[in-house]
Amino acid sequence: MLDLRIQQHFIDSADLQYQAAEPLAKPVESGVQALLACVTSGGKVLVAGGSGSSPAAQYFASLFVGGFERDRPELAALALSSDPGAVPLDEQALARQVRALGQTGDVLMVLTANGQEPGLGQAVQAAHDRDMTVLALTGKGGGDLAKLLRETDVHVCVPHDRAARVREMQQLILHCLCDGVDAQLLGEQELTE
Repeated sequence: MLDLRIQQHFIDSADLQYQAAEPLAKPVESGVQALLACVTSGGKVLVAGGSGSSPAAQYFASLFVGGFERDRPELAALALSSDPGAVPLDEQALARQVRALGQTGDVLMVLTANGQEPGLGQAVQAAHDRDMTVLALTGKGGGDLAKLLRETDVHVCVPHDRAARVREMQQLILHCLCDGVDAQLLGEQELTE
């Protein structure tokens, strides 16, 4: 019985990836272009994750700095801290970091499964105050966070309500973003296993 449940997770995840490939391709491409414009003009990417998405934010920053699948010069990215030992945690913690580190031309990438974390909303508002572009990876329609986005921001919204499925898709989207930037900077390379 448990094996059928496990198989269903694989089937549901694969089905979502298949269904979302076409509708998410353009927003992800827009995300690549926003990241590329930022780093080629000397900017940096600040990455913030909502509850459950902080590890993905750290993962993306490490790939962006250290490289994805090819050797390339380092690109400036920093995962904003949600570590209570580093910054006092309240709704303004991420926004304070954006105000301290963000500058015009930088990108704030936010990751959330549901778009309902007030701290991420405050960070988005701080990014707008700094004339930064926001790249939001969300699910569940984007929640309250989607309402804060401007026309110049990029919203990649996974069309699913279940947090686990949204995070699985966001992992793939992070890889697509890194690969897209690398392809633009280094030229196309055959996708291999």
